[in-house]
Amino acid sequence: AGPGSYTVGTMSERFDCHYCRDPLQGKKYVQKEGRHCCVKCFDKFCANTCIECKKPIGADSKELHFKNRYWHDSCFCCFKCYKSLVNEPFMLRENNKVWCSNCTAAEDAPRCKGCFKPIIAGDQNVEYKKMVWHKDCFTCSQCKQVIGSGSFFPKGDDFYCVSCHEHKFAKTCAKCKNPITSGGLTYQEQPWHSECFICSNCKKQLGGKRFTAVEDQFYCVECYKECVAKKCAGCKNPITGFGRGTSVVNYEDESWHDYCFKCTKCARGLANKRFVCHNGKIYCAECPKRL
Repeated sequence: AGPGSYTVGTMSERFDCHYCRDPLQGKKYVQKEGRHCCVKCFDKFCANTCIECKKPIGADSKELHFKNRYWHDSCFCCFKCYKSLVNEPFMLRENNKVWCSNCTAAEDAPRCKGCFKPIIAGDQNVEYKKMVWHKDCFTCSQCKQVIGSGSFFPKGDDFYCVSCHEHKFAKTCAKCKNPITSGGLTYQEQPWHSECFICSNCKKQLGGKRFTAVEDQFYCVECYKECVAKKCAGCKNPITGFGRGTSVVNYEDESWHDYCFKCTKCARGLANKRFVCHNGKIYCAECPKRL
C-alpha cells in the first residue's frame, strides 16, 4: 500500500515551510496533517522509519506499510530468500520480518529426521511414532539401503530392513544354521525351523506331535516303533515308552514291557520282583520247585 498519510507536489501558491519557514512557492513540498513542509524538513521531522534498514523513508522514496509498520519498497523482501515481496503474498513473522509464502511453508513444515530438511507438501514421506522422514532418507541402519515404504524392524533408535534384521538379530536354526524369521519351535533350548524339525526316517514335521530322540536323531511314534524300538521278548511288539507299559525290564540282551515280564508257568507279574531264569524262560521264585 502507498503512504496515504501525506501528499507530495510542487507549490504554486505562496506558503512557507512549517518547520524552517523557507518559502515553498515553485518548490517541491510535502503536505501532511494539514501542514506544508519542504522535502528536507519532511525527511528530518516527519518521515517514517523503515523497520528493516532503520533509515528514514524520504519523500522521494516509495513507501510500503502494513499494520503500522513501514518499509522502503527496496527493503520489502523475504527475510529468508531475499525475494522482493512488492505485489507478492507475504507473512509478517517474529521480529517484524516478512516472509514469502514458499519460505513460510518450508519453515512451518515438519523436519525430516534423516536430513533435517523440511518435508513440504507433495514430498513422499514415511511416518513412524510421530517421527517423519523423506522416503529416500528412511534407510537401514546396517546396510544403508533405502527402506522407503518397505517392511522394517525398529531396534531402539535404529531401523533395519528385513534381511539385515534376520542376520543381526534372528535366532539361527540348530539344523540348517539359517535365520528363523517367523514361527519355528524350541527343543532343549535350541531353536528350529518347523520344516527342519522332522522325523529322520519318514521326514514328516514333528512340531506338536509325539516323538523320540535317539542319538541326536528324531523319530515319530510310528517310525520309532518300526525302525528303532526294541521288541518285547514277551509280546514281540515294540517297546516305545508311550502309553501303557512305559516301564521296561531289561535282562541280559532282552527287554520286556513291564506288564509282559511274568512267570512262564503261573503268569504272575514279575516286574520289580525276584525271578528265576531256567532254560531261557522266566519263572517266579516258587514255580521252578514244581517243575
